[in-house]
Amino acid sequence: MDGIVTDVAVGVKRGSDELLSGSVLNSPNSNMSSMVVTANGNDNKKFKAEDKMDGAPSRVLHIRKLPGEVTETEVIALGLPFGKVTNILMLKGKNQAFLELATEEAAITMVNYYSAVTPHLRNQPIYIQYSNHKELKTDNTLNQRAQAVLQAVTAVQTTNTPISGTTVSESAVTPAQSPVLRIIIDNMYYPVTLDVLHQIFSKFGAVLKIITFTKNNQFQALLQYGDPVNAQQAKLALDGQNIYNACCTLRIDFSKLVNLNVKYNNDKSRDYTRPDLPSGDGQPALDPAIAAAFAKETSLLAVPGALSPLAIPNAAAAAAAAAAGRVGMPGVSAGGNTVLLVSNLNEEMVTPQSLFTLFGVYGDVQRVKILYNKKDSALIQMADGNQSQLAMSHLNGQKMYGKIIRVTLSKHQTVQLPREGLDDQGLTKDFGNSPLHRFKKPGSKNFQNIFPPSATLHLSNIPPSVAEDDLRTLFANTGGTVKAFKFFQRDHKMALLQMSTVEEAIQALIDLHNYNLGENHHLRVSFSKSTI
Repeated sequence: MDGIVTDVAVGVKRGSDELLSGSVLNSPNSNMSSMVVTANGNDNKKFKAEDKMDGAPSRVLHIRKLPGEVTETEVIALGLPFGKVTNILMLKGKNQAFLELATEEAAITMVNYYSAVTPHLRNQPIYIQYSNHKELKTDNTLNQRAQAVLQAVTAVQTTNTPISGTTVSESAVTPAQSPVLRIIIDNMYYPVTLDVLHQIFSKFGAVLKIITFTKNNQFQALLQYGDPVNAQQAKLALDGQNIYNACCTLRIDFSKLVNLNVKYNNDKSRDYTRPDLPSGDGQPALDPAIAAAFAKETSLLAVPGALSPLAIPNAAAAAAAAAAGRVGMPGVSAGGNTVLLVSNLNEEMVTPQSLFTLFGVYGDVQRVKILYNKKDSALIQMADGNQSQLAMSHLNGQKMYGKIIRVTLSKHQTVQLPREGLDDQGLTKDFGNSPLHRFKKPGSKNFQNIFPPSATLHLSNIPPSVAEDDLRTLFANTGGTVKAFKFFQRDHKMALLQMSTVEEAIQALIDLHNYNLGENHHLRVSFSKSTI
């Protein structure tokens, strides 16, 4: 199922070019309801559907412009979020398919949704419209493969029991080997937390345990169900889907592990069967109030706008979202928590400017306040809720000035500036008009280059006069060791530089982002997903 990218905008129109094969279709308006057409995709007879553009909805949908190699499973997955899929007919030679849903309401919801956001399969746009037929009757002997896939999906969906007595071709459903899934998230431009994964995957059965980690600069997770069939169902429906529009793509495989051993319950790992587990060193347990606020925030993440089957709480919500025209990257609404509470800071070293620089990698920091009576804590106001979630997911648990910092959502809605004339020793700073914001321009490339803190840094805006040795010396002076350096082959304005640890890279970014290299060139520093 690789490549089911349903980063969902389609003008819905009724088609007059439905070409059918291997089927008998019943239509109240058609005098051809008993006509059978050959099933090889190179049909001898072409069925010309009625030309009249009559807008009546139907539970049978006509899908056009499918990529050549697309599978039945991928087409079925388009319909799964909206309700039960009851039949499918693939017209391989025509790059078309017919999908029948259990109810007309489900089909209307699906069409309404896709009229606001274009579905893609394997990175190609496809087109969905109502069929002129009210029911799809397929000759099961001619349509065996598609029927087998459909039966397998239905068996998993409705009974949660292993599929038996169904012959399924190798590219369809195979028996699950493990209740544990390995999940990799590609294009992670927005945060994906343990709670978001739990919310999405628990639609398929009880999630017992989750462990999240970063490997090769990619966010990954292991997730264990109580039953391998639930794992199979989740993989079938979710592999290749986007959690948000056009990003955060799920890549799912069965793990070789059959059981996860979770030692701590915190924001990196959780055993839902053992609420008594400790939170672990350097990972304070989530304060119950914060946990509740966080759960509320993350529940807003799963809104339609990206067709992850599970990002749609119900069909009505999907229809409402389509009607409201809510497209783009939803995430948490801009009205969500924009203020972060950062604690366990090194109070001897930290400044509003250093927090502005580090948190500015993940959003446009508006204001910073180091707390007067508790100088190891600070409030940071981001431009919107998406940015605060992003900063929290990437920076919580990282080391800054030798201490593991803790980042949570604050109950405050805004950071108050000190009253005029009141000296607060420079602990509060307003960065609202800073020229250093990375995300001011809509559609900026910076949105596509957001990565977790890593030992490798991406440097840009390097003037021609500055050589490798100059940059190595500059970065070594931040207190770390430069392990490797490489100019970009085509563009010497950019380079990759690797420090020996992530903590050293964080320190170097804080010290040297916007450093004046002369000739009016200010160095730009960000984290890289590459290694040298």
